[in-house]
Amino acid sequence: QVQFVESGGGLVQAGGSLRLSCTASGFTFSSRAMAWYRQAPEKERMLVAAIDIGGRTIYTQSVNDRFTISRDNAKNTLYLQMNNLKPEDTGVYSCARGDTTSYSGAFDSWGKGTQVTVSS
Repeated sequence: QVQFVESGGGLVQAGGSLRLSCTASGFTFSSRAMAWYRQAPEKERMLVAAIDIGGRTIYTQSVNDRFTISRDNAKNTLYLQMNNLKPEDTGVYSCARGDTTSYSGAFDSWGKGTQVTVSS
């Protein structure tokens, strides 16, 4: 079955950095778009960044120029490098699998997530 193991979250001061990782199994990682989602307290889950099988990326505006999504197909692993973190970046970050090769499609499976907390 589809499984994700996320890691790299933690508590960091504003302006700091974290690198999240998500190792996937149970499907052909290289043939699906992937994404990172964030759920903040009392807010709906939102798309933060996505990457297609060709390495093309998109980001929500609030993280542009601060976050970088990447993938290593040989390791079945998705990454999110987060720099210059802000308190509003706080939340549970989950990786997600696309239902196609493109990030324009839907996402159909999510990991349990890793907590990121940014203090001011």
